[in-house]
Amino acid sequence: MHRFGYGLVALFVNAVVILTCFSAAAAEVTRIVVLGDSLTAGYGLARPTSFTVRLQSALRGADNPAIIENAGVSGDTSAGGLARLDWALAPKDGKPADALIIELGANDGLRGIDPASTEQNLDAIVEKARARGVRVLLAGMRAPPNLGREYGTEFNEIFPRLAKKHGIVLYPFFLDGVAAISHLNQRDGIHPNATGVDVIVERILPYVKNLIADP
Repeated sequence: MHRFGYGLVALFVNAVVILTCFSAAAAEVTRIVVLGDSLTAGYGLARPTSFTVRLQSALRGADNPAIIENAGVSGDTSAGGLARLDWALAPKDGKPADALIIELGANDGLRGIDPASTEQNLDAIVEKARARGVRVLLAGMRAPPNLGREYGTEFNEIFPRLAKKHGIVLYPFFLDGVAAISHLNQRDGIHPNATGVDVIVERILPYVKNLIADP
C-alpha cells in the first residue's frame, strides 16, 4: 500500500514538472503581431508564401522561436490600423503580444491622405503599443511619385521621425529590393510575388532579430 502511495506521489510530481516545463517553453516563445495592409496580409499569394509565414519560418531557422500573427487587412490605412490595434494586441491563449511590426501607410499614400494625418495615426499606434510594454518595429513606406515632390518629402519623412521620437526599430523601406522590379512582383506591379516576399524577409530579418533581442 505504501509503495502504491509513493508511486502516485511520484507520478504527480513528474506531471507537475512536465507541465511546468511546457509552460516555461511557451513563455519563451515570442509573440509578434504584424499590423499591416495587403503587403503583409498576403494578397494574391498562397498562405505558405505570405510574409508572416515566411518570416516565422526564417526566425525559427535562425533559432529564434516566435509566433508571427497576421493582422494585415488588404486596403487598410493607418486610421484602420489604429482602429484595429486593441484587437490585434489582445492576449491570445493567455499570452500578451511581445512585439509589433507596423507596416502601414502605403494606402494612405495611394489615396493622397494628408501626411500629417498619417503621422498622427502611426504615432498613436506606437504610443498605445509601448504603453502595453510591446516592442515596436516601424516599417517605412514611400509615397507614389505622381503625388509630387512636396507630398513625397512630407510623407517619406514620417517614418524616421517617429522612430527617432519613440526610440523604436526602423526598417527604412518595406519594399526595399522589390519595388519596381517586375520579376519580384505580381502582375499589378505593386504586390510582391512569392520570390519578392522572400527578398523582403531576408532583408528585414536582421531588424526583427534586433527587435526581439531588445530587453
